[in-house]
Amino acid sequence: MTASTKTASTLTASTKTASATIDLNADLGEGFGRWRLTDDEQLLSVVTSANVACGFHAGDAATMRRVCEQAAERGVTIGAQVSYRDLAGFGRRAMEVPPAELAAEVAYQIGALEVFARAAGSRVAYVKPHGALYNRVVHDEEQARAVIDGVRLADASLPVLGLPGSRLLALAAEAGLPAVTEAFADRAYTDEGTLVPRGRDGAVVTDPDAVVERSVSLALSGAVIAHSGARIGVRARSLCLHGDTPGAVGLARRVRERLVAAGVRLKAFA
Repeated sequence: MTASTKTASTLTASTKTASATIDLNADLGEGFGRWRLTDDEQLLSVVTSANVACGFHAGDAATMRRVCEQAAERGVTIGAQVSYRDLAGFGRRAMEVPPAELAAEVAYQIGALEVFARAAGSRVAYVKPHGALYNRVVHDEEQARAVIDGVRLADASLPVLGLPGSRLLALAAEAGLPAVTEAFADRAYTDEGTLVPRGRDGAVVTDPDAVVERSVSLALSGAVIAHSGARIGVRARSLCLHGDTPGAVGLARRVRERLVAAGVRLKAFA
């Protein structure tokens, strides 16, 4: 038995009792001006939490206001999806930002969204990094600490949503912020439990049936098949449904229906 197989077996054994309650989140408000990427209104009828773009990778004032109003009307929890300042690259390009500047920009994005959430009768209930920043803070101590500093500057009680085992969540817990784990049914995993970079073949799972079954496995057993074929443990309180893929709304509905049929309770974590 290889080391990776042993690790996968151990992780699987430790995740068989994963909770049958899960949050469904989606990245929403990812438009700008006349351009819209996601079907926000339809996805808000499926998810329990909305990661709303705050203007740095996508989104603008009118879009943030509209999505917050629609989320509040449907009782969907609002989260701030913060990013590097990278509209042209959709927040997916690696950037070098000084920690103090990044902390200020994270707080700025949260504050901007909070205005519209409050106006809609709701509030920003959590924070999730986007794209390159999300992947960077899995391992980068300095950048992860800057994000946490920015969250604390905006609201020292906000939960932080991120990858299990990431430096981001470890530092959030150290700072007294609720650290919430997240999984992706449509993204490939490495044997170490990190996401396969988008530039590699197979990084995105495109088979709808596979995405649905992976969702159920993550919710019920806290496990998923990695890119290598090994079964690994990924314990998560929230499951991300990407809204920028073809047929996203129909797939999201299938995932929700299948989870409910499997006895999984759908509930926001915040």
